[in-house]
Amino acid sequence: MKETVIQFGEGNFLRGFADYFIHKLNEQNLYDGKVVIVQPIEKGAADIINAQKGVYNLYLRGVENGKEVCERAEIHSVSRCINPYTDFDSFLELAHNPDMRFVISNTTEAGIAYDETCRFSDSPASSFPAKLTRLLYERYKSGLGGFVMLACELIDNNGDRLKDCVLKYAAQWGLGEDFVNWINSYNSFCNTLVDRIVTGYPSQEAKRLCAEIGREDKLLDTAEIFHLWVIGGNFESELPLRKAGFNVVWTDDVSPYKKRKVRVLNGAHTSMVFPALLCGVETVGDCLNDADISRFLEKCLFDYILPMLGDSAENRAFTASVLERFANPFVKHQLKSISLNSVSKFKERVLPTAFDWHEKYGVFPKEFAFSLAALIEYYKNGEPWDSEKTVTIIKENELDAVLACKELWGADLTFSLPEVGECLNAIREKGAREALRWILYG
Repeated sequence: MKETVIQFGEGNFLRGFADYFIHKLNEQNLYDGKVVIVQPIEKGAADIINAQKGVYNLYLRGVENGKEVCERAEIHSVSRCINPYTDFDSFLELAHNPDMRFVISNTTEAGIAYDETCRFSDSPASSFPAKLTRLLYERYKSGLGGFVMLACELIDNNGDRLKDCVLKYAAQWGLGEDFVNWINSYNSFCNTLVDRIVTGYPSQEAKRLCAEIGREDKLLDTAEIFHLWVIGGNFESELPLRKAGFNVVWTDDVSPYKKRKVRVLNGAHTSMVFPALLCGVETVGDCLNDADISRFLEKCLFDYILPMLGDSAENRAFTASVLERFANPFVKHQLKSISLNSVSKFKERVLPTAFDWHEKYGVFPKEFAFSLAALIEYYKNGEPWDSEKTVTIIKENELDAVLACKELWGADLTFSLPEVGECLNAIREKGAREALRWILYG
């Protein structure tokens, strides 16, 4: 098949989401194209992907209409993975392929960011938007048409923010007015919302599942049955996702869908992850079976998130469905994996609700204050998965300086110091479990 999609990000999520969709489109003879993955950071899975020739197995498991459902698909939509840090020429060569049309990305919430230290001469530049700008300029010079960008990072207006970064690099690097006009006229930066819980490599089940498959699969992926992709724009004629039967919404306005999903599902994950980790809980399912963590989660959802979102019947039903999805017996979603880049996630997923609550009631919500205190305690004394700079700022500064750091939170959070400080002291004096119970029950 032709290579038609460039994908920034080789992680579990896109392989359990977009790559699965493209595989199914090809299988139904609705599309004729494969994905070339670009490894966005220096360390990644390119070697493993290429060793398996892009082929891997995906298990989709859940409960539908009261019955357990399990589907296995051997995914053949990925052709190869390029590591631009070791093969920059092959990365640039992607721009010269006239069949390339879509660019899909998931580089986490921290990925769509403008870094002024990136240079045109870097091979490659460190930031994802800078890499994309370099690729777009190569495309422009080749005289070929533009791309449709489908940014899947969980930030508001992800496509718009990606385009803003690209235009900043175009200006910084002096790439010219004609290039800027080409970006604006021949490329589409779509805001999107993605929703599927992808639990990744099932380490505890891998041996059994690989025996079932008949070979070792280092890229083995698992996810829930549920999925939703809301895309700003309409390219159904080129990428017929709805015709293939997928829960895809082409729309002019992604924002209502995104706000609800990010605040409810992602906000719930992020608010409970560090209280749970500090209490020795390891998976989302374990959280639902733990009386204290489950109560904490319900209070975050129904006492704060839902009232600030709007306590409509539709929003309440969505919130209830999230708890059902969390309780999926097949979803062994490791809290450690959810904790990746948690500072940027907390900023995007939890703080907007906390700000709304503070504006209305004049206080920082106590459960969110506990969540933030638990995050800070874990970053200071645990093994967080985040950028070295972010971890260093939290480890080496006192609480007031950490909360005041706009670089971390996008705002000065010192107004939350009384609530967060009280929770942090309780965690250190009582231990996480007793401090949590103190927050919940007094």
